[in-house]
Amino acid sequence: MLENTQAGLQLHHQNPMSIQNWPKHDRPRERLIEHGAQSLSDAELLAIFLRTGLPGKSAVELAREMIHEFGSLKNLNRVELKQWSQIRGLGEAKFAQLKACLEMARRCLGEELRETKASLGTPDLFEQFARLHIGLSHVEHFLVIALNSQLKVSAHTILSSGTVNKAAVFPREVVKFGITQNAPRLMIAHNHPSDCCTPSSADDQLTETLLQALRLVDIELVDHLVVGPSCSYSYRTMGRHPF
Repeated sequence: MLENTQAGLQLHHQNPMSIQNWPKHDRPRERLIEHGAQSLSDAELLAIFLRTGLPGKSAVELAREMIHEFGSLKNLNRVELKQWSQIRGLGEAKFAQLKACLEMARRCLGEELRETKASLGTPDLFEQFARLHIGLSHVEHFLVIALNSQLKVSAHTILSSGTVNKAAVFPREVVKFGITQNAPRLMIAHNHPSDCCTPSSADDQLTETLLQALRLVDIELVDHLVVGPSCSYSYRTMGRHPF
């Protein structure tokens, strides 16, 4: 009778859904070590971050629930604590870990771009730089980048921040920044938190105004980029007026 009770307790404490009970070649952590992080799905990567699931729910299943709830893996960068905590098993500790991981990734990418890809001579690098600084934000920002004659970044700043669909930009501040940095060229970028990167008529008007204002002080406006979490639109690449 005692043996049956102990066996029952043992079965009760074993979670058949636990990843530890999966075949070794199916476990995300082991697969990452053997084949690299790129071989894992979004849910599997998130499961490694979570480490454990819940009773009756593996870490991978919990990760899938999170991705379904938040819409995609990239949206984790924009989730707030209140929304995060609505999923059972998630709290302040995991939220802090997530934000720390995202910030470390952002800083690593930033250092890589500054050290090995300092020239923004290609649209892809410009997009990476802009998304790194403003592309994943849930409010709109206006970024100005000062460049030397080789299109290498000499300085950059966020001149304004606003709401989910507007950031006030004063052309004189852009011109002042360019003159202060003694920059022969500038790039500008702003983000659309909605992830629809088609420029608005207000964007077109601002671009025209800035191009003309900078031309008066002999500064070239190289490009204007609209960037979102997963999209981008380059005025220069698309041949949009006034380029």
